[in-house]
Amino acid sequence: MMKCRLTNIWSLLILKTIFMALCLMVAPEALGKTASGPKMLINKADQCRKSLYQSEEKKRYRHNWLSCIRLYENISVRYPKSDEAAWSLYHSAQMFTKLYRYSGRQNDLDEAIKHYERLVKEYKDHRLADDSQYRIGEIYYREKEDPTQAYVEFLKVEVKFPSGDMHPKARSMLDKLAVIISKKDKKKEEEPSSQQKLTTVKNIRHWSTPNYTRVVIDLEGPVKYVSHLLKEDPRQKKPRRLYMDLQRAHVGADMESPITIKDGLLQRARAGQYNRDTVRVVLDINSIGGYKIFPLHDPFRIVVDVRGTERKDDEDKRISTVKKRPARKGIRKVEKPDESVSLARQLGLGVKRIVIDPGHGGKDPGCYLKGGIEEKNIVLNLAKALSKKIEERLGCEAILTRKKDTFLSLEQRTAFANMKKADLFISLHINAHQEKDIHGLETYFLNMATDKRAVMVAARENATSEKNISDLQTILNDLMLNTKISESSRLAYDVQKGMIYRIEERYKRVKNLGVKQAPFYVLIGAEMPAILVEIGFITNPTERKRLLSQRYLESLANGIVEGIDSYIKSIDETYKGG
Repeated sequence: MMKCRLTNIWSLLILKTIFMALCLMVAPEALGKTASGPKMLINKADQCRKSLYQSEEKKRYRHNWLSCIRLYENISVRYPKSDEAAWSLYHSAQMFTKLYRYSGRQNDLDEAIKHYERLVKEYKDHRLADDSQYRIGEIYYREKEDPTQAYVEFLKVEVKFPSGDMHPKARSMLDKLAVIISKKDKKKEEEPSSQQKLTTVKNIRHWSTPNYTRVVIDLEGPVKYVSHLLKEDPRQKKPRRLYMDLQRAHVGADMESPITIKDGLLQRARAGQYNRDTVRVVLDINSIGGYKIFPLHDPFRIVVDVRGTERKDDEDKRISTVKKRPARKGIRKVEKPDESVSLARQLGLGVKRIVIDPGHGGKDPGCYLKGGIEEKNIVLNLAKALSKKIEERLGCEAILTRKKDTFLSLEQRTAFANMKKADLFISLHINAHQEKDIHGLETYFLNMATDKRAVMVAARENATSEKNISDLQTILNDLMLNTKISESSRLAYDVQKGMIYRIEERYKRVKNLGVKQAPFYVLIGAEMPAILVEIGFITNPTERKRLLSQRYLESLANGIVEGIDSYIKSIDETYKGG
């Protein structure tokens, strides 16, 4: 009898052990509403938070806040794939924001931003993602009192979540901030400056054709300016005049004025001391279809783009004729028009001329390393290979902004593309980073920068500070009204895809950094789809070795050409369908 009882007890112990083992094998997420499941844990954290908010006494002590926050953080660590993980990050960020109002510690705000950013990145399809991005903008606007960065963060809501329910609120904040930033800049400019010395107007440069002119006014430092367009005065036989009054400025002793242009669009440009502390710059214009004025930094200069009115006979000629390309070896010459040619090509809306811009040059080496490794030489080699492939494979005319080691200013490169009436503009560059492990290829188009690294890349390529880039973003809305952002974005994606495809065919460890947007000086004012391509990191040992190889450059050129070809075909398809 005793033996039978012991056997039964032993059997029960074995069954109990097996049951416990099976319980341990069950995934934590499957426990659902058990004490260790995410639902129970978030309920416990919610109770902690609500209890804290209801007690003014508890809210006075930091450890009470951190206790609740840790409960939430535990959920995102233990159950990262659960819905509760996203909510835990959101509530943690909210609590850090509220804690700041008691502690006054900036690192509490930084923690809040960090939690929101993690939610946006790791749970981008969650319904809280756009809310989190919006809250980041609120923190910069309300707590950090940084309207410029707040503008960028609210802009990310528009860019990343165009269909989200926070989009209308973000748009409203962008409009509000645009006014605030404008008033702030105006107030800063209007502050008493009687003790400041006058800024010297050093030079006036220009690049011109009969229907386009870019004028650049070089100054010693930043100035406030206003512009006016005067109508033609037949009685005094004076053409239309565009003039700018530069405040707190004087004309440099060595500056040549007036400068005769006489190209059928502008007759001349002149600068004079209008009064004791104002310089007036006047452009005499024969024909004007429109103009844009914007400042660039380091050194400070004011850029004026003037576009002439298109003559009726030129417009009729463009619509009624299709430009014939010269027959090339290996390409069959046709005697009659191809009926399959799209409406885009027949109207002259296709791509016939591409300007390729090898970055830097001359006194500006770009990124460089000891041993004579310089960005300017590598991108020039790529540009030459690319231009040859464009002409042979696409039948388009390819023009380089520079064919040798010469210096061109950023504004001169864009003017060159506009004067050549290019259909596409592609600027070639090489990346660099303090960390040698960073590598990859990326393509940019002109727009507001929506991430920190894009700002850093733009600042380096513009040879200016990150602060100046932030300032520039506040005026980009006006500059880009006529810029082909949508077309540039499409071109950027096609070129990026083509490059990655061709490089991955021959090389391992190829990193696709994707398509990004940033305010590059060299793209501002371009009147055609324009992109900037970063073909690798000179600071990464593997990519540096590749960049010095002609085989790698040929693969890059093949990829870029294929990307351009895809873009051209997409234009044709658009007009066929329309």
